Amino acid sequence: MTKTVPSVSVSYASNGSSTKSNALGMRPMQERAYERRGEQYLLIKSPPASGKSRALMFIALDKLHNQGLKQAIIVVPEKSIGASFNDEPLSKYGFWADWQVEPKWNLCNAPGSDNGGKVKSLGAFLESCDQILVCTHATFRFALDQFGVAAFDDRLIAVDEFHHVSANPDNKLGVHLGELIARDKVHILAMTGSYFRGDAEAVLAPQDESRFDTVTYTYYEQLNGYQYLKNLDIGYYFYSGSYAEDILKVLNPTEKTIVHIPSVNSRESTKDKIREVEHIIEELGEWQGTDPVTGFQLVKTPEGRLLKIADLVDDDVVERGRVSAALKDPEQKHNRDHVDIIIALGMAKEGFDWIWCEHALTVGYRSSLTEIVQIIGRATRDAPGKSRARFTNLIAEPDAAEQAVTEAVNDTLKAIAACLLMEQVLAPRFEFIPKNPTGGPQAGFDYGDDGYDPNKCNVGVNEETGKYQIEIKGLVEPKSDEATRICQEDLNEVIASFVQDKNTIERGLFDEELVPEELTQVRMGKIIKDRYPNLDAEDREAVRQHAIAALNLTQQAKQLLVGGKTIDLGGSEPKPNTALLVGVRKFAMDVRELDIDLIDRINPFSEAYAILAKSMSEDSLKQVAAAISGKRTSLTPEEAKELALRAVKFKKERGGRLPSLSSADPWEQRMAEGAAAFVRFKDEGRYD
Repeated sequence: MTKTVPSVSVSYASNGSSTKSNALGMRPMQERAYERRGEQYLLIKSPPASGKSRALMFIALDKLHNQGLKQAIIVVPEKSIGASFNDEPLSKYGFWADWQVEPKWNLCNAPGSDNGGKVKSLGAFLESCDQILVCTHATFRFALDQFGVAAFDDRLIAVDEFHHVSANPDNKLGVHLGELIARDKVHILAMTGSYFRGDAEAVLAPQDESRFDTVTYTYYEQLNGYQYLKNLDIGYYFYSGSYAEDILKVLNPTEKTIVHIPSVNSRESTKDKIREVEHIIEELGEWQGTDPVTGFQLVKTPEGRLLKIADLVDDDVVERGRVSAALKDPEQKHNRDHVDIIIALGMAKEGFDWIWCEHALTVGYRSSLTEIVQIIGRATRDAPGKSRARFTNLIAEPDAAEQAVTEAVNDTLKAIAACLLMEQVLAPRFEFIPKNPTGGPQAGFDYGDDGYDPNKCNVGVNEETGKYQIEIKGLVEPKSDEATRICQEDLNEVIASFVQDKNTIERGLFDEELVPEELTQVRMGKIIKDRYPNLDAEDREAVRQHAIAALNLTQQAKQLLVGGKTIDLGGSEPKPNTALLVGVRKFAMDVRELDIDLIDRINPFSEAYAILAKSMSEDSLKQVAAAISGKRTSLTPEEAKELALRAVKFKKERGGRLPSLSSADPWEQRMAEGAAAFVRFKDEGRYD
């Protein structure tokens, strides 16, 4: 009997639009990207399985044949992903050229080290008349070190899985890309399914990022346009003791599943990964031997079904290679019965393509949010007969007797952050506009059964574009092009930084005395100031308001989804994906007016705490709360300064009245405390 996992459940229309091709053989995302093929710097943000590899082929061929570029160099993070850029007969589907890579120029298949023969091969390619080369990030980095930036002039550099890049000076690939952009003699095409990093570092420096034109294709558009997949569940499950004893409570043997067991260095690991795999196999049924062709483990379940299990954890390199090769066999790509369960540790994540995967089950917190997003992407492929997919994070409950309580708490917080972020990533795109008396309905938006009401804040939806238009009173609009771009394209990246901020999520979940504005205004304000230092104060405030509105509206709508419950729409069958829309509309109607001050007064983590309280034992929850509450700190000089600035704004809005320490409003009290602390810190010389 599998155990129910607390989750958010998102439903989609499955109208088939995202998998249909135009006359050139391009799916909607590829067509959208191809329209921008003339841009020198192009960033494609699009989910796994949306066709980024082929989009690159279309654009690269145009740059080589019509834009005068000499060569295209495709850069991937690991050798296995190089297979995504093998020859493709694009003309067969309507395009004007085929994609062809000479075997000697696919360096992902070449022997030797990244910093040896492969670098020499890349150098030979630069001197040749051939046009396309594929190599790893590492080979490319070493080649830049050896040949210099100028050697790559007049070429297209296409970087797959772009989230591996970082603006941190220790990230060599990021440094090299900065040098290429500064020289301004190459074209760069960057592609990623998750334009944020698990370490919360910026991917690009702000001045470099502003050079890129962005093509965004959302998870909502992708999944809403699938033919088969209708539901996606995201959740976590806490266990005590050994995970191997509890895993069958969440692992359903009838679902096509990828199980990622924990790293041997993690708290969840038993330190014997081979025995862990053996135990999972024993729990599933009676071992029947190994398939001589594929190397898959054969297991007979108590119900009499024969399971084929691919073990990618085996230390035997030859045996693991045989299993890996069987999984990649192109003849079996469309065979649902080829394999049932894949057990992996470091493999079967980024770039791994198994369309039949219905359940991505991950034990322990992985190294980053990006990795979690990549793992979830393994289950979001469309396939015949696959109507539902899910991701489960199996996490060890903190144990009061444990030495590593802090580590356990950190894992818990990271898992919650991953869920919060994925809820945001999976939602339709929000388009916030200020409510004003002259406003009216806009073409293409459905405002519900009663239509647009000029006396209220309206919520409209455009099913085709996947946009929700929401009117908010008092909303600050972005003024600069960059701030407008951020509000349209980067809100998920801002929210990723916010939910990964340890102090923010700790206080949001466990500080009973929290004034929500300390998070929504002060913490979010600081994150935006650090992330976008070139924006002026008004544009930073616009971005802050848009980001916190997106996060809080999703969380308020989620109240109707906690536990995966179906929404009661007055007895009628809910339409696909109406849950979020109904939740947002209901929230907008339940309050007197949907204004930004009201949104700022909502703790973004309150719903996450409600789910946590349902899924974790009471003792463990108290243990986590105690570990965090013991770390509360007083105001820092930086926080005091931000609160003082808010106090000045308060004074202007209140006709000269300063915030009062004796006010009944806790946020006004907090601003007053901050202003007093700011004066004290200033007197102490704590500011430059």
